Amino acid sequence: MTFLVIIIILALIFDFINGFHDAANSIATIVSTKVLTPFQAVLWAAMFNFIAFFISKYVIGEFKIGNTIATSVHKEFITLEVIFSGLIGAIAWNLLTWWFGIPSSSSHTLIGGFIGAALAHAGAISKHGLDVINYAKVVPTFLFIFLAPIIGMIIALIITILIVNICRRANPYRADKWFRRLQLVSSALLSLAHGGNDAQKVMGIIGAAMIFYQHGKGIDISFGQFVDHNMWVPLASFSAIALGTLSGGWKIVKTMGTRITKVTPLEGVSAETAGAITLFITEKLGIPVSTTHTIAGSIIGVGATKRLSAVRWGVTINLLWAWILTIPVSAAFSAIVYYVLILVLK
Repeated sequence: MTFLVIIIILALIFDFINGFHDAANSIATIVSTKVLTPFQAVLWAAMFNFIAFFISKYVIGEFKIGNTIATSVHKEFITLEVIFSGLIGAIAWNLLTWWFGIPSSSSHTLIGGFIGAALAHAGAISKHGLDVINYAKVVPTFLFIFLAPIIGMIIALIITILIVNICRRANPYRADKWFRRLQLVSSALLSLAHGGNDAQKVMGIIGAAMIFYQHGKGIDISFGQFVDHNMWVPLASFSAIALGTLSGGWKIVKTMGTRITKVTPLEGVSAETAGAITLFITEKLGIPVSTTHTIAGSIIGVGATKRLSAVRWGVTINLLWAWILTIPVSAAFSAIVYYVLILVLK
């Protein structure tokens, strides 16, 4: 029981770190366009991160992403040691990328950590190899590493072109003033989508741990039953990510808000709206995607409407490498943690 409590606390710490690591996603453009001060922006984002709980529960009606995370590894390979090791590996990679200001994906860090620890466990008990992975859940998640930013980019491109054509005769000063107001709405939508997407990932990890613990007592429950009987878990998960967002993440704000392309209020509205639409679609489909990847793709989309050279492709390529490496590196971290943990517990 003590180990289970430690895992739940660790998961909520990861959720908190996810909040300040990904705070930049929903506030980078609103800060870079000076619509809100950094403090006002994180307060705004944190509030909507928490409100996302009510959207997921009462509008979408279920926590599909949490279920995807909880079942990304076949249950016979899930132990508390596996989950603990996965969380430690994920936290380590998240903090490392935050320190260097690299907008990597907390989502894929968590999945990579979980899978890496489970593979290490499978190798320690038998030669099951890659049979530990639930490919029906993991393959769509892996594909959306590439698809989410592309979808965000295309939607942002379309929205920007539509807005520019609709407003081409508008007074520039008045138009700028209106788009600054609209950025409050678009950043709120993105924060809602971010909260709904990312808080559920920690729910999935806590769910996997508690379902395993219940199984050890002879009680088998589904993820849906776990949520229905433990509503404190989603409430705690959404609260932790909101508190994390309040603590900010200014190194990544700089990369997302200024280094990819310079963003105007009009482009900020386009990028945030495109990111929010992409995240709401994937939440409905139950595919855990990266808020970081999605908004980065959206920012590239608005930059490309001016001219392709407006996008700083050197920065973008570096981000792409960070995205590709996230799952294998966090998996390797977690596998090492698992082997060390097993040696210590012997």
